[in-house]
Amino acid sequence: MILTKKKMYILITFILVVLIISYFKFAKHHPDKIDLNAPSDYWGITFSTKVCKEMGLDWKKTYIAILDDLGVKQIRVPIYWDEIEPRYQEFNFSDYDFIFDEGAKRNVKFIANVGWRLPRWPECHAPTWAVVKGVPYTKERTMTMIEEVVKRYQNRGEIIMWQVENEPLLNSFGKCPNGDEEFLKKEVALVRNLDSKPILVTASGELSTWKRESKIGDYFGTTMYRVVWNKFFGYFRYPWPAGFYKWKAKLIGMPKYKMSISELQAEPWVPNGTLKDILDQESNKSFDIKQFKANLQFAINSDLNKAYLWGAEWWYFRKLQGNSEYWDLAKTLFNE
Repeated sequence: MILTKKKMYILITFILVVLIISYFKFAKHHPDKIDLNAPSDYWGITFSTKVCKEMGLDWKKTYIAILDDLGVKQIRVPIYWDEIEPRYQEFNFSDYDFIFDEGAKRNVKFIANVGWRLPRWPECHAPTWAVVKGVPYTKERTMTMIEEVVKRYQNRGEIIMWQVENEPLLNSFGKCPNGDEEFLKKEVALVRNLDSKPILVTASGELSTWKRESKIGDYFGTTMYRVVWNKFFGYFRYPWPAGFYKWKAKLIGMPKYKMSISELQAEPWVPNGTLKDILDQESNKSFDIKQFKANLQFAINSDLNKAYLWGAEWWYFRKLQGNSEYWDLAKTLFNE
């Protein structure tokens, strides 16, 4: 059979599409050498009270285990609005007082994350009483809430930096209204007027150029994911080398000491349900112990200043279930 020129183009296009999809879905993209030889004081974590509760964990016991067993000394803490002001003008900071008090006893340094959009699904965490009145009202009350938080914790020496919002200009993920750059600038200006601590602004490592976000704060943080999932392609692996992040850093012209990995993938991606429900067969598709080591080495190879791991609560959950391999690996990072 003789192929026409049109059919030949179609065949070549089809082959290229198959090769590209295969490259994203099946190639491991692991670093060639894995020695986990990171700079001193490189690793931190993000700690979320909400994800602990979602997995049925006692969040205080989980947190103390992270401090005392893992020995973590750098923690990013999202201060969830719907937890501190569940009812209009009724603030309760007792949970976060506990977090900062216990951390201070152990010389932990914190990035305190304030705002409406913070880590963990559904990304936006405004209380219902604010959401039902619409976006303009919610923004107005966000400013009031931020002022309350900063005034309460501005004299805490263990808090070394404020993070304002989380991936605030990313519109493709989460149940949130579209990002508002001018509103973000107002939030940052408010925090800057209240406290002299530096301000961190973050963006997606894979879905943002970083140009807008990096100009708004004093420091910049990127997410770093290696295996993700969506409803169109299922699981796929980002093929970018570590140099991709170095290249983007050079483009925005920010010095290395001001750039960190604010969120390094260190737990499985959950297509449906929650981390509590995901089975090993499913979780291993995006995150097994080999992938954990690969992600750690990839972060080191990216040559950014620090890396805050995303998944400590899940490591503890698996440890309680009888699988401590993730917890034990993490312990070697923080107890060096």
